[in-house]
Amino acid sequence: MFAILLFVGIVLLPLAIWFVGKAVFGAYGGAGYADFFGTLSGKIRSGDLVAWFLVLSPYIVWQCLRLMVFGWRSVGKT
Repeated sequence: MFAILLFVGIVLLPLAIWFVGKAVFGAYGGAGYADFFGTLSGKIRSGDLVAWFLVLSPYIVWQCLRLMVFGWRSVGKT
């Protein structure tokens, strides 16, 4: 599951961000999606916490949902 959600965070999420940003704000300041993805991957390699949070956000959301379900189940038992 981690590998699937990491793929979503590295490939699909930046693609969605780029398309929405292009539709809302106009053209990206660089040379298109390749420049956007290159900038993002450079920030990931340099250890930028915001970029890592963006990439890991699908996994974090999944874990939060699992934690909520666990909490609801444990509350329902009492």
